Amino acid sequence: MSDVAAGGRRARGGGAARRAERTGISFETARFIERNIPNFEILNEEALQIIEWNAETVLEEVGVNFLENPEALDRWRAAGADVRGERVHIPRGLARKLCATAPRTFTQHARNPARNVEVGGKNLVLAPVYGPPFVRDLEGGRRYATIEDFRNFVKLGYMSKWLHHSGGTVCEPTDVAVNKRHLDMLHAHMTLSDKPYMGSVTEPVRAADSVEMSKILFGSDFVDQNTVMTSLININSPLTFDSVMMGALEVYAKANQAAIISPFIVGGAMAPVTVAGTLTQVLAEVLAGVAYSQLIRPGAPVIFGAFVTSIDMNSGAPTFGTPEAAHITYGAGQLARRLGLPYRSGGSFCGSKLPDAQAAYETANSLNMALLAGVNFMLHACGWLEGGLVSSYEKFVMDADQLGTLHHLAQGIKMDENGQGMDAIREVGPGGHYLGCAHTQANFKSAFWRSDLLDYKPFETWDEEGARDTQQLASERVKKQLADYQAPALDEGIREALDEYVAKKKAAEPDAFI
Repeated sequence: MSDVAAGGRRARGGGAARRAERTGISFETARFIERNIPNFEILNEEALQIIEWNAETVLEEVGVNFLENPEALDRWRAAGADVRGERVHIPRGLARKLCATAPRTFTQHARNPARNVEVGGKNLVLAPVYGPPFVRDLEGGRRYATIEDFRNFVKLGYMSKWLHHSGGTVCEPTDVAVNKRHLDMLHAHMTLSDKPYMGSVTEPVRAADSVEMSKILFGSDFVDQNTVMTSLININSPLTFDSVMMGALEVYAKANQAAIISPFIVGGAMAPVTVAGTLTQVLAEVLAGVAYSQLIRPGAPVIFGAFVTSIDMNSGAPTFGTPEAAHITYGAGQLARRLGLPYRSGGSFCGSKLPDAQAAYETANSLNMALLAGVNFMLHACGWLEGGLVSSYEKFVMDADQLGTLHHLAQGIKMDENGQGMDAIREVGPGGHYLGCAHTQANFKSAFWRSDLLDYKPFETWDEEGARDTQQLASERVKKQLADYQAPALDEGIREALDEYVAKKKAAEPDAFI
């Protein structure tokens, strides 16, 4: 199949593809959020300077491990680091200097250009839950995830108005061999949605497959010149970079594809129990990871990641929606902005086993915290349950609905003539009401955000309709969205090439489940 042409994109061929594009159902998707509100800055200048100094001290005196990766050690040695065994000691200022070539913002292209996202600046891109091995729904309860579940979540993400990104491992399809499931997952994102997606990171060869499949979808020239994938590179906190994640990072950086460099920290277990101590470690780890990406390819797009929770000191379980997590998320946002990097954090975090009141409280805290912290890329924005062990169908649509509040909060307060409302106040005067005035009539459709899921009906109507709680309403919404789903149009030649690539790769080796 030939690479095309106009704009570097693969051309869509044939009348059938054009007819499919005209007749296919297009679900409304909101543009990524552009904040018109200030970020919440919790650290003063002195505190920021202390944390930055301490992080550089950690890199120089304590060092970071790059395990089972001799080439990485050679790169660091050539860059001027002090390498002792697998421990890399980075002189003060070196990591920050290397980080300076990373872009402040970048575009991730979707196969539908109308759904491209801009990562960085004042923007916020929302992506779904990532990584759970289990799923839960109201009827089936908690169970291991399958590839059918995975495809269902991709469909729900595609149809969610407030979700900008298809994500990555929206659940772990345990019925497909470990060494082959990435092919099916990528195929689902590429064919069942036209939103941006994430690549595989569980082995470097799987990252390479992600690049090759993206070249089939977009065209080789386009992928060589543009960012079409984001990937999640977790640091093995504390201060350890393993060969699997770094191998995947190397593949993506070389291909100019984006990577989230993200410490994975449960405070008190993988970092100090104090906020400042944790922020110091987060910054040290991100500095080392981002700097390494720039050693691979200066200018490769990266995101400053911070996945941080606290811990219940009685049970050892991670906790979510806590004040300490908020402090760290706010502080890390300031550190990311001072580095000039896009920032990833936040999500619909909760520790609850069900989409209940605990889940709602913790999720609301986490979502609002991320908005105010200046997050640019929010993974886990919907569907997260049970500390990230479960992708919940009902919570997915509940969270996806509530993401609309973030869009409206981010608009800020409009102070134009219409926003001031003086005409309305003059028209109504003392003792009147505003329901029928001209200003209300002109603005009522867009004046207030309204949930598409929650129940606003009078008690009598709610009772007559079965007294359904939010989980029941969400279950019904899941069924309706999956019943209404229609795949976005895709050139048949591209689909066949993707199918062929997946089939060939799967046939090349036996199944492995470890």
